[in-house]
Amino acid sequence: MSDTATIVILDGYTINPGDNPWDGVEALGKCVIHDRTPPELTIERSRDADILLTSKVKLDAATLEALPKLKYISLLATGYNNVDVAAAGKRGIPVSNVPAYSTESVVQTTFALLLELATGVGRHDTAVKAGEWCRCPDHSFWKGSIVELDGLCLGIVGYGTIGRAVAKVGAAFGMRVIACTPRIPHDPGPVPVRFVPSDELFATADVVTLNCPQTPENTGLVNASLLAAMKPSAFLINVARGGLVNEADLAQALRSGQIAGAGLDVVAHEPMLPDNPLLGAPNCVFTPHLAWASLAARQRLMAIVAGNVASFLAGAPVNVVNRQYL
Repeated sequence: MSDTATIVILDGYTINPGDNPWDGVEALGKCVIHDRTPPELTIERSRDADILLTSKVKLDAATLEALPKLKYISLLATGYNNVDVAAAGKRGIPVSNVPAYSTESVVQTTFALLLELATGVGRHDTAVKAGEWCRCPDHSFWKGSIVELDGLCLGIVGYGTIGRAVAKVGAAFGMRVIACTPRIPHDPGPVPVRFVPSDELFATADVVTLNCPQTPENTGLVNASLLAAMKPSAFLINVARGGLVNEADLAQALRSGQIAGAGLDVVAHEPMLPDNPLLGAPNCVFTPHLAWASLAARQRLMAIVAGNVASFLAGAPVNVVNRQYL
């Protein structure tokens, strides 16, 4: 590598829409920053890069093969399913992610979605502004049942950093916590938690939160069979990856009253397609994949990315997710 590395950022806008400068990364080499990169321009824009930074732009094996100068990739996110990490490893290209930068913000959004389903602040705000309180003969009214979280069972799918943090907040609400995870931790943390198989979790929990990475094995995990096992009073929250859920099955479960509601920060195709079946489903509330996006979280992300690049340039890459392929 030359003394000055060429660093190409393929889709930087969501990380820095104007409030989160790239100064730490720009200090490390010659930076070329693209707000967004369509698939047909990925190779052209990446051709001269020693280092690529990407959030959602896909880097598959064919794309990587067309980039002989490329020596390092850092995600601008925790998830790395947009990069063929095995193909990168075979070419000797380390791929790093950004772990644990957004935990607090993701947990906050998890409970924002849950509380909207349970209490309906947004729904009632709309009703008040439409004049319903002014016309009400009583001092108080509510649009559907209000659900108290205290004493309910919180089922967490995935018990990594975010899952543990969700458990802590759930316990603060007085919820009982169960979880399923591929590897039961030796130290589950300070919150009492019972580990159960996934079918028991879906059948038992009053609230199911998805807090696991998406893999080929769990894509479409939440399907008609699991949804049918849930309580009709249960809520599903997904702040992980949209592909974990069969969206047609979830829409049908909501329409039929098989479950009481869903809160989603992610969908399988983003941005959301106009024909997504969940758009017309009842008792489904959305946020547009913003759980990670508080300024505090994006500032942590930026600092970790700069550290990833600096460590690679120093010959000791960190947060590498494809060591087994190198």
